[in-house]
Amino acid sequence: MTDSPLTLMAVHAHPDDEATGTGGVLARYAAEGMRTVLVTCTDGGCGDGPGGVKPGDPGHDPAAVALMRRQELEASCRILKISHLEMLDYADSGMMGWPTNDAPGAFWQTPVAEGAARLAELFRRYRPDVVVTYDENGFYGHPDHIQANRITMAALAMSELTPKVYWTTAPRSMMQRFGEVMREFGMEGQEPDPAEAAAMAEIGLPDEEITTWVDTSAFGGQKFDALAAHASQGENIFFLKMGQEKFTELMGVETFVRVQDTTGAAVPENDLFAGLR
Repeated sequence: MTDSPLTLMAVHAHPDDEATGTGGVLARYAAEGMRTVLVTCTDGGCGDGPGGVKPGDPGHDPAAVALMRRQELEASCRILKISHLEMLDYADSGMMGWPTNDAPGAFWQTPVAEGAARLAELFRRYRPDVVVTYDENGFYGHPDHIQANRITMAALAMSELTPKVYWTTAPRSMMQRFGEVMREFGMEGQEPDPAEAAAMAEIGLPDEEITTWVDTSAFGGQKFDALAAHASQGENIFFLKMGQEKFTELMGVETFVRVQDTTGAAVPENDLFAGLR
């Protein structure tokens, strides 16, 4: 029996990603006495600047945005009771197709082996029992999310550790409900772009393909507050518009696909640490 606490490590692309898909599990397992480690790969410099100024517009300063978002991320970590924050500080690549994808130092341009070697050092330091990141498409095709998946899987191979590994996902039933809530909160009159609607329909997985459903509803307030800590990006964070109660109703279960396991814990499971305690 080891004296070190059971450890969850989440590998995310940008400041605020930690709250959306994994804020509930980070808060829940911290409350249960687990050590929680957040790795944020980029500086978030392609986010909105003060006053909502957009990347590429006059007055947008990526370095100033990155500093502001670092402060917001630290506030989110305090709210979620995250034990350790590790920043890889690659430059935010922006959305797929943006010129920033090709900028020197962009995470998307970083050789996978380089990023993986840095992450493997963190794996060896913290020796996580559970690792969470995105799927191979970065959940919705964002280059930095895709790259986070690539370096995570490569780092695991380099480190030769065998934690339980999960990719975040969403059940298609929830995506349908999400669309209904979006219309309920002021988007009724907007006709969805057909291509966007088709892409939205492909996000996530059929419910029966999801291996892991974790009830985090008791931590909905913390998750909402962590997301709200990223106030500079509020225009882009639709979830904040619905209020805490509706947010918790919609986002109170976090779902994952288990892609690596040595415990033999049966699926579907309701605990990322099933088989470990």
